[in-house]
Amino acid sequence: MYIIAGLGNPGLKYRHTRHNAGFDVIDVLADQYGIAVKENKYKALIGKGVIDGQQVMLVKPQTFMNLSGESLIDIVNFYKLNPTEDVIVISDDVTLDPGNIRVRRKGSAGGHNGLKNIIEHFHTDQFLRVRVGVGKLPTGGDMIAHVLGRPPKDDRVEIEKAYDMAADAVRCIMNQGVEEAMNSFNGKKA
Repeated sequence: MYIIAGLGNPGLKYRHTRHNAGFDVIDVLADQYGIAVKENKYKALIGKGVIDGQQVMLVKPQTFMNLSGESLIDIVNFYKLNPTEDVIVISDDVTLDPGNIRVRRKGSAGGHNGLKNIIEHFHTDQFLRVRVGVGKLPTGGDMIAHVLGRPPKDDRVEIEKAYDMAADAVRCIMNQGVEEAMNSFNGKKA
């Protein structure tokens, strides 16, 4: 079983903000495969289903971004999963332009507090991830206001295209492996 976890913050206040890109990609996958992500368990909203013949759990941690690892480690431990093979984490990335994604097998948190907390709880930085470009912080801008803000309309259109591409990348990871996903999606614009 794959755990596909999109990072974000719960509540209408944060809906469709840059930081909730992970939640939005989970919504794309849920819509495509008819998986209801409504059960409140493991400090998360979860939905179980099948994608391309493989059992999955779609996860939206409800711990707020900076404590995302608390939710995911509970799921990993309960199901006795290997976080380096069985978990795919989807998050926003302020170093990527809107419309771009990046697939990685491992790496640092890159200043992303949600990823940092997952690394702390997993005791490794080696887990599969798909990062969605939400636009760079303008010079002199406030990072918190930037990630918790909603992108302008033109950027939003590109970011939403990237959600579909991120969902495709998740399927590619599951079916063809992370190397193929990196070759197919990194450096390409939606």
